Amino acid sequence: MSSDVRFTDFKSDKQPTWCPGCGDFGTMNGMMKALANTGNDPDNTFVVAGIGCSGKIGTYMHSYALHGVHGRALPVGTGVKMARPDVEVMVAGGDGDGYSIGAGHFVHAVRRNVDMTYVVMDNRIYGLTKGQASPTSRSDFETSTTPEGPKQPPVNPLALALASGASFIAQSFSSDAMRHAEIVQEAIEHDGFGFVNVFSPCVTFNDVDTYDYFRDSLVDLEEEGHDPTDYEAAKEVILDADKEYQGVLYQDENSVPYHEQHGVTEDMSEIPDGAPEDAMDLVREFY
Repeated sequence: MSSDVRFTDFKSDKQPTWCPGCGDFGTMNGMMKALANTGNDPDNTFVVAGIGCSGKIGTYMHSYALHGVHGRALPVGTGVKMARPDVEVMVAGGDGDGYSIGAGHFVHAVRRNVDMTYVVMDNRIYGLTKGQASPTSRSDFETSTTPEGPKQPPVNPLALALASGASFIAQSFSSDAMRHAEIVQEAIEHDGFGFVNVFSPCVTFNDVDTYDYFRDSLVDLEEEGHDPTDYEAAKEVILDADKEYQGVLYQDENSVPYHEQHGVTEDMSEIPDGAPEDAMDLVREFY
């Protein structure tokens, strides 16, 4: 940990290839600011990403990183945290990567309460594959593959997290730079699984959920006096489908992260030479 780290220290020398105006620029900048503000540095940070427009974020950030396979970023992040509990693990993904093919892993990472931060760039569209409806698209959202809309209710990732036993649930807007960075910072500082769903507009394929739409629609829970430690109050705003909320919706102040629950406190990445004692006896018992 260092107090001398600046957010620019987390910038790599690779230039992002996102579309000009993509919300992911603001999402990534907030992640880097939050990491620097919490005293982390690139040498103790591991970024894991899945597949989608968000997938190359580990290339654009200067840290240890792994570009995983579709929907499987969270299991990789879990493995890193179990092997090196001293490392700051940040997992990044999109609404397709996280709430479709990766939904099962999302549920179990949440309920295990692994001490890492999961930032989802939710643009309510499959952007990398040129504009198909995603799990969070509106039921009447018209695309080339759903000309009359998906005709399915969108997934509510906040409700899914709450139902899975989440200890920290938040939502931010990539264009509100200061609040976004503050919210991600709170997720990093939380002892447990810090989940942040980020409204990250796609300027190329989604002309409905735009920057202007979110600026006009967002309700900041901090300004509303919301108490994130109140479970019932959190449930009420999470299930409110008529408003778009920003802020920390729920936080369990008594959260105990997974590695502490299971006594994993030391570096487990170094494997000693030779098989563990009595390992061969166990093998013979089953084979």
